[in-house]
Amino acid sequence: MRMIISFAALFLSVILLQLSTGGVAPLDALSGLTLDFSTQEIGFLGSAHFFGFFIGCWFAPRLMGSIGHSRAFAAFTAAGAIGLLMHMIIIDPLAWALMRVASGLCIAGCYTVVEAWLQAKVTNETRGRTMGIYRVADMGASLVAQMLISVLEPASYVSYNILAIICCASLLPLTLTTVRQPETPKAPRLRPMLAVECSPLAAAAVIVAALSSATFRMVGPLYGQQVGLALDQIAWFLAAFVLGGALAQYPAGWLADKFDRRHVMIALSLAAILCCIVTALAGPSSPNGAMIAAFFFGFTAFPIYSVAAAHANDFATSEQRVELSAALMFFFALGAIAAPYVASALIERFGPQAMFVMIATAHAVLIVFSFVRMLARPSAGARTRYVWSPRTSFLIGRLTRSAREEDTRTDP
Repeated sequence: MRMIISFAALFLSVILLQLSTGGVAPLDALSGLTLDFSTQEIGFLGSAHFFGFFIGCWFAPRLMGSIGHSRAFAAFTAAGAIGLLMHMIIIDPLAWALMRVASGLCIAGCYTVVEAWLQAKVTNETRGRTMGIYRVADMGASLVAQMLISVLEPASYVSYNILAIICCASLLPLTLTTVRQPETPKAPRLRPMLAVECSPLAAAAVIVAALSSATFRMVGPLYGQQVGLALDQIAWFLAAFVLGGALAQYPAGWLADKFDRRHVMIALSLAAILCCIVTALAGPSSPNGAMIAAFFFGFTAFPIYSVAAAHANDFATSEQRVELSAALMFFFALGAIAAPYVASALIERFGPQAMFVMIATAHAVLIVFSFVRMLARPSAGARTRYVWSPRTSFLIGRLTRSAREEDTRTDP
């Protein structure tokens, strides 16, 4: 309880931040439809968000080193709030894309500050419990954020104003805390090829994970609208994906620690392909069936990133693991930037089911590549512990490195 109280300000800031920045993605998609944006223009908004996210991941540690944690958090939050408030002042897809760059910058920068603060304050004894509460706070707020579109009117100044207020409110817990700010951590070097050197399969898998997650969360509202789902049904459709991903972490981790992680990735991708087929077929005829399929799609697609990260860490040294985490985040950002725009273009040309065809094709390619890599190299002898890997900042590797190394497993 003492640990929870000491980190209460950080966790409350994360919850409020996730509610605001997580809620803007589906709201933007539905608002764009209301304002007659093209499908590709709406998809471009999602790509712009992840472009800003990548910039924030790279820039935030450097800004913290210059002005400190609280000031950096305030600067990034201000950028996010300004982007939200500007939406209904300038009605233009390109301008909205710039605003979404600001929202991506906000969430990456703020998460970097929070995770740097956690890293400096946790001990080996409290790390597991802290990360568990952090995961619940983050995923729980993300789940609620998807539901906000059921009560927020698209293309309404009031709706964006509410999100901006919540974003500004995330400033209060962290900036008013009396806990002393920690020392600023050194920014990890960005070496993208380190991920390829450790595991080409892991690099490919995180791209597929990004394609699945970014497409569903950014373009999913378009799919829901085109197959005839009502506004509240679209909210449940998106929330089902997040809930499935959250509940999948424990069984996926158990499987990844017990069996060859490449086999686990293949099984998850096969199941994701099946869920894509069921979701695409169920959408127009059965809204409830589409939501159930979305839940299992999140259950199968969401853990792939963490399994891939664990597989890559099996082949890395302790000194490489922080930079490896940043490298995997780089490949995730690449996939997330490209996926929403490509998916929206396919939807515009071939119809809503094309989104799931694209995702299923990516998972099929990952399965083939997994078999190729199994022929090229055996699995690692000593394996690190499976750890839930949030895609939040380049500093997350510092929080997870000790957890990976505290229990090393050797394959029989």
